[in-house]
Amino acid sequence: MMETDTNIMDFKEDSSPDSRGSGFIAIIGAPNVGKSTLVNRLVGRKVSIVSSKAQTTRSRICGIRIINNNQLILVDTPGIFNGAGRRLERSMIHAAWKGEMDADASLIVIDARRGICRDTEVILRRVRENNKQPFIAINKIDKINPQTLLPLADKISNLVDSREIFMISALDGNGVQDLLNGLCSFLPRGPWLYPENQLTDISERILAAEITREKLFLGLHQELPYSLTVQTEEWQELDDGSLLVRQIIFVERENHKQMILGNAGKKIRDISKSSREEMIKHLEKKVHLFIYVKVRPRWSEDPEHYRDLGLEFNI
Repeated sequence: MMETDTNIMDFKEDSSPDSRGSGFIAIIGAPNVGKSTLVNRLVGRKVSIVSSKAQTTRSRICGIRIINNNQLILVDTPGIFNGAGRRLERSMIHAAWKGEMDADASLIVIDARRGICRDTEVILRRVRENNKQPFIAINKIDKINPQTLLPLADKISNLVDSREIFMISALDGNGVQDLLNGLCSFLPRGPWLYPENQLTDISERILAAEITREKLFLGLHQELPYSLTVQTEEWQELDDGSLLVRQIIFVERENHKQMILGNAGKKIRDISKSSREEMIKHLEKKVHLFIYVKVRPRWSEDPEHYRDLGLEFNI
């Protein structure tokens, strides 16, 4: 997991409202190209969950970074791919494209190892058809032979007229400062859209649910993570300044529940411990975390769940 920067705000002397810039940048790309890792790196702190599994991000999440006198609102979106069958997948992809359409600019992230895969080619062509001029970030350059980068950039240029192509590693930060500078130079002049101390548009209780879901993705195998969801049912500040959090993991089948619980409850204890430690790190207070697992058949067909995620149901 990436180490985040501790200095998340940098100001010039001239930070008056008239000199400020702000805007939304949609981070889009095929599944598992490193969008969430990049958003976390750009923001300077973790605001979006990360795993090696595709389609970890389920809804649009905004991370906010102030650099000099600019406020970047970075919209992390679900991975876009062809052939989505399940309703949840279709809704997630719809949310990604809506985020792209609503933003002031788009940043298409491409995995340097995979190059222009079928999903990435479709994304590039659709953005071009929409007369958009995106930024491009070729990510994971630390994983490949550098000599392959320029030919890949040439192929991208043949598919879309981009504003600029950056070569980066979201994991170690290589090239990310140049990317930040490029995004900031594009922003229209105008007032900041969020308070200067706000890092994301999601609440702490939603972030807590996302943290637990991340630990489930990391600790479970195959398709099970896609068959569950996490809800924070109780969030209570205690007199001693600590926090009481109760969460429910909903699964669709009884055998899924047993897999999450593990032998004699070991799996859920390990997940709870890891989740609690991360919450303490981000919330900077003691957390009493209680997690329960319940079977709710067809939870992924519940319209209320989609509303909670900010997704559209009838897609």
